[in-house]
Amino acid sequence: MIVVALALAALAAQGPQPSGFAGTAAGKAPKVEIPWNRLYDYEGIHGLMDRLEAAYPKLVSHRVIGHSVENRELRVYTLNQPSTGKDTEKPAMWIDGNVHGNEVQGSEAVVYTAWYLLENYGTNERITELVDGSTFYFLPMVNPDGRASWFRDAHDSSSSRSGRRPIDDDQDGVADEDGADDLDGDGHIGQMWKLVPGEGTHRRNPDDPRIFEPVAPNEFGIKGDWVSVGEEGFDNDGDGRTNEDDAGGYDMNRAWPSMWAPDFVQYGAGPYPLFWPETRAIARFLLEHPNLAALQSFHNNGGMILRGPGAKDFGEYPSEDVRVFDAIGRDGEKMLPFYKYMVIWKDLYTVWGGFATWGYEGLGVISFTNEMWSSDRLFPTESRGDGFDRASFQKQRFVFNDLLMSGDAFVDWHPVQHPFYGEVLVGGFKKDWGRVPPSFMIEEEAHRNALFCLKHAAEMPKVVLEKLEVAPLGDGLFAVDATFANEHLIPTRTERARQMKLGLPDVFSIRGERLEVVAGGFRTDRWRPERIELAEREPARLTSERGIRGDGKTQVRWLVRGAGTFEVEWRGEKARTCRGDGRLP
Repeated sequence: MIVVALALAALAAQGPQPSGFAGTAAGKAPKVEIPWNRLYDYEGIHGLMDRLEAAYPKLVSHRVIGHSVENRELRVYTLNQPSTGKDTEKPAMWIDGNVHGNEVQGSEAVVYTAWYLLENYGTNERITELVDGSTFYFLPMVNPDGRASWFRDAHDSSSSRSGRRPIDDDQDGVADEDGADDLDGDGHIGQMWKLVPGEGTHRRNPDDPRIFEPVAPNEFGIKGDWVSVGEEGFDNDGDGRTNEDDAGGYDMNRAWPSMWAPDFVQYGAGPYPLFWPETRAIARFLLEHPNLAALQSFHNNGGMILRGPGAKDFGEYPSEDVRVFDAIGRDGEKMLPFYKYMVIWKDLYTVWGGFATWGYEGLGVISFTNEMWSSDRLFPTESRGDGFDRASFQKQRFVFNDLLMSGDAFVDWHPVQHPFYGEVLVGGFKKDWGRVPPSFMIEEEAHRNALFCLKHAAEMPKVVLEKLEVAPLGDGLFAVDATFANEHLIPTRTERARQMKLGLPDVFSIRGERLEVVAGGFRTDRWRPERIELAEREPARLTSERGIRGDGKTQVRWLVRGAGTFEVEWRGEKARTCRGDGRLP
């Protein structure tokens, strides 16, 4: 008792013991302070990751896997604890963001995930165990060119989605010649309204003149005074259309081999799968890393946790894998308020050649896409309900802007001289409004989505040798029974991988210097050890396309002769190798 008291006194004298860093200074300040209430441009995102790499050189490294159309680096940052093994010897998770240039907060979520893991490593038991046993590959920006343009140039919330390879969108023989024009030079592409007294389609709301509302047909023949003349800009190429050929004009989330379809089926796919250099570089990296066991890609917006199939024509995913998707997705709904777990084609729209669908359908990896940010977060206590309409949402956005943004999210309507229409009113919500959360909510979005990733990662397969028994059968013959268990939800080989023979099968083996393996196979009945699927050849090395299911077990029996010690082993692509020793009497 005296020794215990002295130990407690010594701890007390040292002051409070550091705990993990869970997003606030709980027990210790972060080693790398990062303001999460803002968005960072291309250089800024790499700058944050470089600071983490400098602060944690043993855990973080990066390599350039390729370059974008405009020659920006595609950097993959690897987070791995080398003292517990090489990155390729552990189950790995791929996390990326910003495949669409305007969907910017995905990059912040990627960086936040890396930062959270590093700051908690060594002090938070769960995070330490996760980092010691796993590898993380982070690509913060799939589309660095689109991101750079979104920050640098005038845009609305939906433009700068594409990469920057010139595309002739309007088929007039010239590429990228008619993009939007920032008529007032404020850095935002707004909307334009033209005053046509008594001949228009809209009127200004008498209670809030920022809102243009349609005038319904009426018995008096009264019309509005305003007509929309489209997005801010003019007809640069004289073809009678405005802003129809902006920079780029393709979609890197339609360019993957799984259920790919050409441009006439789905716009933006490119001439063939993996045509764009960014997608080729990513595909090459992933194919070189068969230890990939989980995949997450951040998009925006709408508050969705998406899984495939992307197209109805694919059919249904195997029920064994849907069980895994459903468990993780439903946990995600609890972690991410106002997010819904959805099937892409069924609950959203058809996507041919999507990245996350290829992750599962082409690689056999449990893959999700999160559409970050839900406008339901504006006023969480108000339900949209069945009667919610666009006009109500518009008014709600203005209320939020006035009460919580001090009016800063909206550019008030103001007159601008247009080269064709004459005087028009230009204004509207800024480019960083609607698709991304306001600054004071960025950190929460990043944190919740990052922890969803870590929940996904924590379910990557973990194989243990649960039981190893030796039983004499007479005449110098012994039965060696090994039970290998997967303690986590994701199987060592998904059912999709088994069906399509994606990657290598799992291997169960036994070896010993004085060991002769007579026969071997997988037990099919836990109560009847004599029921075995015997291998036709190489009984000491059994292969299994089925692998070990999530939260499941595989029982192996070898019939052997000999004496002394032996070793049994499970080896697979998606989990750390598991071994155990035994001895024959």
